[in-house]
Amino acid sequence: MSNTLTIDGQSLTMDALREWEKNPCPVALSDTARARMAANQAEVEKVINADQASYGINTGFGAFAKQRISADKVIELQYNLVRSHACGVGDALPAEVTRRLMLLKANSLAVGHSGIRPEVVDVLLALLNADVLPIIPERGSVGASGDLAPLAHLALALIGEGEAITSEHNFLEGEAVLEAAGCHSVELAAKEGLALLNGTQLSAALAIEGLFKGRLLLETAIRAGAMSVEGLAGSYAPFDSRVQDVRRMPGQIKVGERFRSLLTGSDIHDSHAGCDRVQDPYALRCMPQVFGGVQDTLDHCERILECELNSVSDNPLVFDGEVISAGNFHAEPLAFLSDFMAIALAELGSMSERRTDLLVRKVNPRLEMFLTATPGLESGYMIAHVTAAALASENKTLAHPASVDSIPTSAGQEDHVSMAPWAGHKLERLCANIANILAIELMAASVAVDQMAPLKTTGPLQKVHAAVREIVEPHAGDRRMDQDIHALAAGLDSIAAA
Repeated sequence: MSNTLTIDGQSLTMDALREWEKNPCPVALSDTARARMAANQAEVEKVINADQASYGINTGFGAFAKQRISADKVIELQYNLVRSHACGVGDALPAEVTRRLMLLKANSLAVGHSGIRPEVVDVLLALLNADVLPIIPERGSVGASGDLAPLAHLALALIGEGEAITSEHNFLEGEAVLEAAGCHSVELAAKEGLALLNGTQLSAALAIEGLFKGRLLLETAIRAGAMSVEGLAGSYAPFDSRVQDVRRMPGQIKVGERFRSLLTGSDIHDSHAGCDRVQDPYALRCMPQVFGGVQDTLDHCERILECELNSVSDNPLVFDGEVISAGNFHAEPLAFLSDFMAIALAELGSMSERRTDLLVRKVNPRLEMFLTATPGLESGYMIAHVTAAALASENKTLAHPASVDSIPTSAGQEDHVSMAPWAGHKLERLCANIANILAIELMAASVAVDQMAPLKTTGPLQKVHAAVREIVEPHAGDRRMDQDIHALAAGLDSIAAA
């Protein structure tokens, strides 16, 4: 690792986050953030000394908000909070999501309105920099009053009572977690347990995961779609710049440009210049419109998520001696984003499945039925298409919004929740399905281009075809395809970069 990412709660950008995740470097608090945090935490001490009733500082939590806590119990209150809220279940979060969550939590606390000392964030960053990742169960948050259960497991690690995995995949627990990062466990002060637990960092980390994967899937879909245009001897006319310009949609204009950069003229295109097919099916002809809508959706979500990067989402908040109890912990805006992305991205899979169907049923008379080498004796891509259809249909269920659901918790005190984490988890599964659907289309379209020989596709698409062939061998007869699909779905980065 080289350089340092300095966080101050005000200047983290999505580009900086992408770069840090691609090329990790140490993370440190800025001096200005330290000063703000120290001053803000001193305000909490004033509240305690003045014996003012302030939620979560000297009162109970949730439905116990009216229960006053004596000054000699405010520290015990924080430890009880962390321990009692560590109720997560299910598999541990993936390492990349855990790292992102830790960074987002540290940056949110660095804003300086959460009443927490910078020394606590130093321990959090020590774990992050040592790649000692707390084990955080993925399930158990409703995305309101913060992502409480998951963040409680993070806080457990900081106080020497949690579990973690090292970069060498060694399991650690208790104080050994802190020792591996060269630090000691945190001794919580008033408000600090609540500051660690209250917040939307899991919801945000999952939405950002969907955004990053969505960008990759869109770029891959453009390349797969262009290859299918060639394999089906389709028209280039729908990608004409004049068509996109008069619709005025920014995403459609961008997507049209990318298609034109791939569909530059080819032997295949020239060979059907005088054909009598006037229009292609929508799955080919309407890609600029649908993919453009996906582009605009992702652009919108990125703008909102960049705001979230530097936001304060815990409760209560401390402003110049005043403790305000409000609702920044509510993750509904993030739930909307994850749901919106799921709806948009699902259409990439739906259209891809339709293009695969066109490829395998001899819409282009130059292709063999199901792209077989020996029709009848072999099944070719018959069942690969069925797999794509199964996943596309599953995505229709996964795209149902989680944000329209709510379930009251904490004896009705928390009577409306966002379900943002579930929206994010569904989005992740949906993205995985789309990766497999696109892998199947890429394999089928590559076979179609092969069957068009000796005619050649465009120069740019020859590079895409070569990238596919680096992962999947040419189709020379029936063979199992599951391993090819898996390998290609895992290698979409190379396809999107081709």
